[in-house]
Amino acid sequence: MLYLVATPIGNLGDITLRAIETLRACDAVYCEDTRRTAQLMNHLGIEKPLYSCHTHNERMRSVEIIAALREGKELAYVSDAGMPGVSDPGAILAQACVENSLPYTVVPGASAVLTAAVLSGLPPQPFSFFGFLPRETKPRRELLDTIANTPHLCLLYESPHRVRASLQDLCDRLGDVRAAVLRELTKKFESVYRGRLSELIELFAEEPKGECVIAVLPEPSASSDAVDPNACMDVLLETLSVKDAAAAAAERLHIPKKQAYALALERKALSDAQSES
Repeated sequence: MLYLVATPIGNLGDITLRAIETLRACDAVYCEDTRRTAQLMNHLGIEKPLYSCHTHNERMRSVEIIAALREGKELAYVSDAGMPGVSDPGAILAQACVENSLPYTVVPGASAVLTAAVLSGLPPQPFSFFGFLPRETKPRRELLDTIANTPHLCLLYESPHRVRASLQDLCDRLGDVRAAVLRELTKKFESVYRGRLSELIELFAEEPKGECVIAVLPEPSASSDAVDPNACMDVLLETLSVKDAAAAAAERLHIPKKQAYALALERKALSDAQSES
């Protein structure tokens, strides 16, 4: 049997009794990083052979693991933190077991996705999890489009030095919708920041420390794509000042107030120029 064992995402106290029993009983442990897993095993007082199995060698290791399972070995696999196969190696091992009609099971435990869904303060069910936003322009834009058209909570992982950029991209595509950034989940300095995307962008002007989860609640029916921003602003400016029109447009179009104010100035200048001509 192959056991995919969830491990703590920060707080070592979140290891389960079943996970400890499984690691003690297995013949060997395959892991994403042997150094990190060695620290966990030492903390638990367990000594087992450790073998690396990460993104770059998972397919090769799966052949070795399948052979060991056929010999009757009991093996465990752990990623660095959380559930193997969820934005971590492990999915290829599970698929190899399926393809070879060999049993595998999951030993559940801590999950950053589930923790963030509940802790975000946004409606947690249903939700969609998208892992990390791609760095490449085209797939990144395509995923942002998918998120913009998802009518429920969306969760993303993000590294600290890309959090602000991702928040800005989400705001540009989704408008100024409700969101949360959850940092260092389960750890001593766990922090939750809630608000509109524009507010979170300002909060993260400086790079945070620690891994983050971004939770965002798209509003497809009220997205800025449903209304022509220029036409909306032109109508508002017929009866409102630039300042008041910008405030109303920010609420109507779900865009940051600064962006709405810039649009108001632009449309007012165009209208004045046309009047003079």
